[in-house]
Amino acid sequence: MTNNLPLTAKRSIELLGLICLVAVMVIARDIIMPILMAFFISIMLLPLYRFLKKKKVPESLAIVLPILVVALFVGLVVWFFSHQIGLLVNDFPRIKSNVTQHINSLSDWISRITHYDDRQQRAFIKDKSDDLMNMGTSMAGGAAVTLSGIFVFIGLLPIYIYLMLFYKDILLKFIFMWFKTDDHPKVKEAIYETESIIKSYLIGLLIQITYMTILLGGILMLIGIKHALLIGVIFAILNLIPYVGALMGNLIGVLLTLTSSQELWPVITVLGVIAFVQFLDNNILMPRIVGSKVKINALFAILGYLLAEA
Repeated sequence: MTNNLPLTAKRSIELLGLICLVAVMVIARDIIMPILMAFFISIMLLPLYRFLKKKKVPESLAIVLPILVVALFVGLVVWFFSHQIGLLVNDFPRIKSNVTQHINSLSDWISRITHYDDRQQRAFIKDKSDDLMNMGTSMAGGAAVTLSGIFVFIGLLPIYIYLMLFYKDILLKFIFMWFKTDDHPKVKEAIYETESIIKSYLIGLLIQITYMTILLGGILMLIGIKHALLIGVIFAILNLIPYVGALMGNLIGVLLTLTSSQELWPVITVLGVIAFVQFLDNNILMPRIVGSKVKINALFAILGYLLAEA
């Protein structure tokens, strides 16, 4: 029927369908996002599930054990960040003193190169602080809703993962129903190839995060930079976002270093170590260790992160 339509009508229908698809994803994001996350985690767990099945482990147990491994990993991540935040809280009096000193130094420098005196600068900072407080108050109203949504999200994930692994054969049959019998071998090959690509990409990201954290955090720790491991983890995660992530990682690293030191040499050291680790990652480690597993167009990577966050 649509083959007889003009080209402009076909493109209009396709555009309308795309708009409807995006609208459905936005409206039903609270339902779709846990399912998508569970789908990607299920693909990561398939090798372990298949290994346990080969060892004659009962199917329910072969599904539950990989989920427990994921839960243990998430628990370790939560423990790490809570521990690091606890260290920051314990250092709060020193952080406050260091920040005050840096602000005073910055204020003196601004006074020397501009016509703004200390009083005008303090008034400006007070006005902006009040604006930030008002913004924080308005955001706090939705914090409880967001937090409850996160708990629901995390609570649904294990259930979805279990059901996807348990009913994977039924899901495959459902996909085959959409195609002719003669095309089933090609469909099966496409499914396994898609699984392999997604799995390789996610494993490549985990490998990159791991060695970036060990390298950056380890070198900074040996030099004696405070919160070295936290800087390493944050930069390794943000570095996954092309260009923008590295810039944000450098900024956060500088801010964390400034809050824990009264001197500027640690900041220069952190920036130098980050540049060195990035050089190793881009030119030696990622091409040799990760290879093409994490190769993806930078523009679509940034758009993908923004769209997923939205």
